[in-house]
Amino acid sequence: MTHFNICFTKCFWSSLSVLLTFSLTLWSYLSDYRPLHLMTHPYIKGESIALKVTPECRLSPSRRLLVVDNLNRSRSISRVLRAARSLCEYNVPTESRFDCARDRALSRAECENRGCCYVPLPTDLFGGPPWCFYPPSYPGYKMGSFVPTSKGRTAKLTRSKPSYLPRDIPTLQLEVAEETAGRLHLTLKDPSSPRYEVPLPPPPPEPSSGIQNPLYALEFHSEPFGFVVYRKSNGRVLLNTTVAPLLFADQYLQMSTSLPSRLISGLGEHYTPLTLDLNWTSVTLWNRDMAPHSNANLYGSHPFYLVQESDGLAHGVFLLNSNAMEVVLQPMPALTWVSVGGILDFYIFLGPDPQSVVRQYQEVIGYPMMPPYWALGFHLCRWGYRSTNETRSIARRMREAKFPLDVQWNDLDYADKRRVFTFDPVRFGDLPEMVQEFHQEGMRYILILDPGISSTSQPESYWPYDEGLRRGVFIRNSTGQTLIGKVWPGPTAFPDFTNPETVRWWEECIRDFHARVPVDGLWIDMNEPASFIHGSVDGCPDTDLEKPPYVPNMIGGQLNFGTLCMSGQQNLSTHYNLHNLYGLTEAMATYSALLKVRRSRPFVLSRSSFPGLGRFSGHWTGDVRSDWEQLRYSVPAILLFGMFGVPLVGADVCGFGGNTNEELCVRWMQLGAFYPFMRNHNDRPNAPQEPFVFGEEAQAAMRSALLLRYSLLPLLYTLFHRAHTSADTVARPLFFEFPTDINSQTIDCQFLWGSSLLISPVLEQGAVELSAYLPPGTWYRLHDGQPYRSKGQYFPLSAPLNTINVHVRGGHIIPQQEPALTTTAARSNPFHLTVALSAEGWARGELYWDDGDSLDTYERGDYSHILFMAGESQLVSDPLRMNGALDGLILGQVRVFGVPSSPKAVKANGEIVTDFTYSSDTMSLTVLSLSLPMTEEFTLQWML
Repeated sequence: MTHFNICFTKCFWSSLSVLLTFSLTLWSYLSDYRPLHLMTHPYIKGESIALKVTPECRLSPSRRLLVVDNLNRSRSISRVLRAARSLCEYNVPTESRFDCARDRALSRAECENRGCCYVPLPTDLFGGPPWCFYPPSYPGYKMGSFVPTSKGRTAKLTRSKPSYLPRDIPTLQLEVAEETAGRLHLTLKDPSSPRYEVPLPPPPPEPSSGIQNPLYALEFHSEPFGFVVYRKSNGRVLLNTTVAPLLFADQYLQMSTSLPSRLISGLGEHYTPLTLDLNWTSVTLWNRDMAPHSNANLYGSHPFYLVQESDGLAHGVFLLNSNAMEVVLQPMPALTWVSVGGILDFYIFLGPDPQSVVRQYQEVIGYPMMPPYWALGFHLCRWGYRSTNETRSIARRMREAKFPLDVQWNDLDYADKRRVFTFDPVRFGDLPEMVQEFHQEGMRYILILDPGISSTSQPESYWPYDEGLRRGVFIRNSTGQTLIGKVWPGPTAFPDFTNPETVRWWEECIRDFHARVPVDGLWIDMNEPASFIHGSVDGCPDTDLEKPPYVPNMIGGQLNFGTLCMSGQQNLSTHYNLHNLYGLTEAMATYSALLKVRRSRPFVLSRSSFPGLGRFSGHWTGDVRSDWEQLRYSVPAILLFGMFGVPLVGADVCGFGGNTNEELCVRWMQLGAFYPFMRNHNDRPNAPQEPFVFGEEAQAAMRSALLLRYSLLPLLYTLFHRAHTSADTVARPLFFEFPTDINSQTIDCQFLWGSSLLISPVLEQGAVELSAYLPPGTWYRLHDGQPYRSKGQYFPLSAPLNTINVHVRGGHIIPQQEPALTTTAARSNPFHLTVALSAEGWARGELYWDDGDSLDTYERGDYSHILFMAGESQLVSDPLRMNGALDGLILGQVRVFGVPSSPKAVKANGEIVTDFTYSSDTMSLTVLSLSLPMTEEFTLQWML
């Protein structure tokens, strides 16, 4: 029996509820109303219908009661049937409609033939709620009984009749593994026919003692199948997949879920704020050579999201699937995953706080690699340094202008005929000598390495192509021939990095080139992979791989637009399944090659990305424009990649495309000084933007920002150690540290380094002051110790062109070092400590230190680690481990912020120190001329 509530505004029965029961067959009674909403409604067709006529005529948005005006006896049946027909319109709130026509546009008849509701909306809502949507309890899979397995439990899902999708899969296998107290793993796959699965290494198993006190509870609905995940501590529903049907066909997989909050972040790589727009938007995950702009799929795919809940708790969801994917967001709040292949492989992370969610996620995809120390210095590049002489000149002018520079780069200018693993014999004939000169000056050198291997016949042999062809390392087309695309050198073949033989060939190419040009790292670009033609020079076959029944909303409208044929054959599968993994597999091969060739920490920078990239590579945000909007949006970009497990990330400082200007470049250098990875990179046609080309005032501001970064590298390096060993984030959104502070939830124009430094950059043209939010607590201006005691409020801050506002959080100690023009020189300089006392008078900090370049120093125990603690008017050090890396290094200066009055005396290890100053304006104490060995315990006291 199905019930409908009908509200009468002019009721014939003033206070009477009348129950009318009709036993009817819809085909005979409703044949005049075509097309009909009710004919295929699963709750109505062939059933008895009970209509409850009620005199309460108050409209309730939550109940969506249908209004029927001036109903009379003679027309009652007709009106009742019309009311039943409108069930879809009023029983499904607009914001809760799940699209039944995502695969293609449908007419009313086509929509209703699917058993779905068709309710057009005003044209001004175009792009909003769908017109064709699923009714409640749309038929789907039915779940059988669970059977225990070695990893958890499993059950069969079956459906009695096919869905509307081509090549529907009628039987699915559900696998459930409660892997840890905070991690749940649910997989849906076809048990009868193996489908492509992403070969991600499995996470470490839970200790044999089993799961203790899981944070989640799990409930399954048998028919139609769905599951609900609750937070055990408060009963909050985190996922509810019963809100819309599960669909699983050969080239179309769909699952929806409600969300407990509108505060959702992730699902990269896109040009978005930190929190996503849920107003009927979608994001497409399909790696594409596309300069950052809104509403476009960009270089990477990260099917992971994090939700801030209402009380400071957080959870995350990861869909391990590398096929083309679209994620649809709606204001319910809810989202829908749609993939064109693979399986549905979900990991759910219960946190309970945001940082714990990211840590649990990285337990699955892998913790980030530890970068070499020099990689945290300043990098300089341009596409347009046309010779070794010009490149030398740039580095020399940087030194003469007293700008720190650790790594000089060359773009594709160096390559002979733009072929990788070569260098131009005329313009770059002495490239090996130039690299050795840089090394003698304490600098490093990196060049670009595109994956496309030139296949053009040359008068001379080109070993990478000839040998690669002989060994079968390239992606093949559907007929088994080498697939040829087109990139910078012209026609090109593309290595298949899922082939072990390709990995060996790639290492040999790098080893041979490194023997001639001892590069310190490699920059892998164009690795989505990008091609200047669509598919191949010979076109692509007319198959469902090239033109699947459904294509996500993407640039170009087709999967092979600007890349390879989807039918391209690789060792593991077709390119259709492996496209989004191409950059990751190249990064893995490049990291492995550098590891073996250089026998020190590899440095790899990749444009294309997928979960797990951070284990092997850093990332830059691609071809950003030189404008204020791109400066602004670079902040959420680096914060999101920290969440994705790629902490070594930055945007091209001053912009890559277009001409910068002095003010923009100064502000970008100031912000870039706090990117985890900092590189100035520029395109050929644009005006030069090296720091030394600007006026003296601008140069002074840029130099100040760079020197500040170099002074803070001990802190940054320690943060990277924490990322490598504990999956902590480096550049961090405010809500990670202040999850219960409602004002911190959406801020993405400020960010933190770790838990201690708050960076508030100028992001608007002409601004010389800004309103910066300081979360609850005590904050000190880094350069002079000016205190701000905040209850969680905005403060007006002065920000002239020579200033970037940086504040130290009370309760933290910052390790610093006197800067120099290279990290090689700076690592020998005295250390400084900045002690920011809490309101209660205490602070804590740490320093991780090793030789900065050797492999696995932490894993081998070859490092130094010092804790610093302040309280009761004294600072003490506690060297937890010493390996010799700090031998000969001293602590030369200490600043203490928050000292209430001028000390009567200062002592270091019991000895009177006379060289100190105190500012009563800022309540800061500065102790100079110290010479305390970093390898030994020390105590610094200030007597008040």
